[in-house]
Amino acid sequence: MHPQLSDKKLGPLPSNFYSCYSLTSFPVCKDFIQALEDCHLSPWARLTGGCNKYKDAMNICLHGESVARSARNRANSKDRQARREEATKAFFED
Repeated sequence: MHPQLSDKKLGPLPSNFYSCYSLTSFPVCKDFIQALEDCHLSPWARLTGGCNKYKDAMNICLHGESVARSARNRANSKDRQARREEATKAFFED
């Protein structure tokens, strides 16, 4: 059944709703995540867009972390590839 047609009332968000944005996974963004969680305690602010500025700030922070993580992964990948090529070259030289 569609949630719009349901007669159930919207309650508070479950405590693990933002589990993918845990404070331990993104320690740099913890202030933004905490601000959004605090804002979402108010159903009125959550439903009328009062928390959008906190969500936008959190998204910007998380995007920055994602870009940094991708750069680290790319550098690590190049290092691993260079070591693998050296090992392959040494193996076939013998």
